[in-house]
Amino acid sequence: SAGILNFCANNYLGLSSHPEVIRAAVEALEEFGAGLSSVRFICGTQSIHKDLEEKIARFHQREDAILYASCFDANAGIFEALLTPEDAVLSDELNHASIIDGIRLCKANKYRYKHMDMQDLEAKLQDAQKHRLRLVATDGAFSMDGDIAPLREICQLAQKYDALVFIDECHATGFLGPNGRGTDELLGVMDKVTIINSTLGKALGGAAGEGIF
Repeated sequence: SAGILNFCANNYLGLSSHPEVIRAAVEALEEFGAGLSSVRFICGTQSIHKDLEEKIARFHQREDAILYASCFDANAGIFEALLTPEDAVLSDELNHASIIDGIRLCKANKYRYKHMDMQDLEAKLQDAQKHRLRLVATDGAFSMDGDIAPLREICQLAQKYDALVFIDECHATGFLGPNGRGTDELLGVMDKVTIINSTLGKALGGAAGEGIF
């Protein structure tokens, strides 16, 4: 029978059916079982969690990584944890729904700039100078249109206005950049992006599991 190409799957590199990935999953099941029977803060962190977090942080050249059950959960939690009513978050208008939801949940002052419009972002950053801390939030690669955030310019503006930069790399990790580290590697600003959020559920094997780095 003829083969079928599935263009709606998240398995970007076809790794979910790769023999090495399947073999590693079987070995992990035999050693660790099918799960902890509850979340980590109830049933404990295992070595497999810490090993994976260390490998993810090393791959992205970050100080540390934190695993979440899903990237939606990670985006829902990060803004509330980082930002107070004294702070400001500046979000691209076409950011993923999970970023928008996470920003809605936090108490920071909210600014939305026009899609990849650096003049509008700069105007919003100027207005946000009255707040204690400023965080620019953007997708690295936008999933619907496929365009790439102008991270060089965003980081320049962030430096000029003393802001932090958060990028969601779910649609970039694994294949953008010379080593697949994502948009910040592609555009040469790995040392200027403050926080990366990404997923193991797309290019990296199609599995469930995410991280903030």
